Amino acid sequence: MSNQSATEPTRAQVQRWRKYLADEVAEGAIYRTLAQKKSGQEKQILLGLAEAEARHEAHWRAKLGEHAKPVRPSLRRTILRFLARNFGSVFVLAMAQRSESNSPYRDDKDATAQMAADEQVHEEVVRALATAGRAQLSGNFRAAVFGANDGLVSNLALIMGIGATGVSSTFVLFSGIAGLLAGALSMAAGEFVSVRSQRELLTASRPTQVTLTAAPNLDLASNELVLIYKARGMSDEDAEHRAAERMGLFTCDCNPAFSLNPEERAEELESEHEELGSATGAAATSFCLFASGAIIPILPYIFGLGGLAAVAISVILVGIALMITGAIVGLLSGASPLKRGLRQLAIGWGAAAVTYCLGLLFDVQVA
Repeated sequence: MSNQSATEPTRAQVQRWRKYLADEVAEGAIYRTLAQKKSGQEKQILLGLAEAEARHEAHWRAKLGEHAKPVRPSLRRTILRFLARNFGSVFVLAMAQRSESNSPYRDDKDATAQMAADEQVHEEVVRALATAGRAQLSGNFRAAVFGANDGLVSNLALIMGIGATGVSSTFVLFSGIAGLLAGALSMAAGEFVSVRSQRELLTASRPTQVTLTAAPNLDLASNELVLIYKARGMSDEDAEHRAAERMGLFTCDCNPAFSLNPEERAEELESEHEELGSATGAAATSFCLFASGAIIPILPYIFGLGGLAAVAISVILVGIALMITGAIVGLLSGASPLKRGLRQLAIGWGAAAVTYCLGLLFDVQVA
């Protein structure tokens, strides 16, 4: 009887191992699906992760034996498979990173130490794969979250403060519309000025071709041309060599570093220009993002509601929007979507509560 109990898994073990098996099958499918959309080294890395998950799958199949029946994977893995098939890899990799970091193998004696170590390594591999996607999203994503949240929080706080004074629903509505337009225009104007000013600064830093037009008439002994190259970051020796070459005294490829291409800096600046985008586009994006958030708090008033009903619905709608934006931030950063959502919610509702309390101090009781 003791031998049977030692070899026959308990019901709890069977259920746990089946869950592990289903998750390993799902994770392997996720990595293979992502690999189909990639090429080169990234494709090979994803296929390597899938092979590792297959080894883990084989471990649990061997442990289960005749009990290895198909079961549904966890909700997280199911969502990941859906995202892997239909959306960009950055969201999938961010969620996969979190899944790998929460592996139960390190605390489960039925999993081998190698499997637990594999999961730790997988987290770092997925983190590295997700880095490029996060870098590409970081600037635009930050602006999107900032713009939408600013609209949500500022307009909710505005209408809560105005509404608490006892004014009519119509007054609250027009205050909200004014807040939407004022905030969106302010954001657009600020973004336009910021991007335009930065582009002008970059343009002012672009090297000119004065070294070509002025070189024939310069005196090398006076060092004016040498000063240009020193100002561009060359050492004394490099600058003197480049100046002499530019003036046609000799041509030498003995050290290509001495003959720094002046167009390289111009290409770098042009790349920075492209990354900034256009001032008009940035302004339009900021306007739309702020307005998309700011319109949510006034939706109940637009549809004719008033009083506490309008306030309650506005607070709920903004709360849902804040939870969604916070959850997306959490997903992309590999953190808990719930915690990030609750953080956004606390900040937004906290600001609205402050202005509401201030509004109560100025209760005008308009009939």
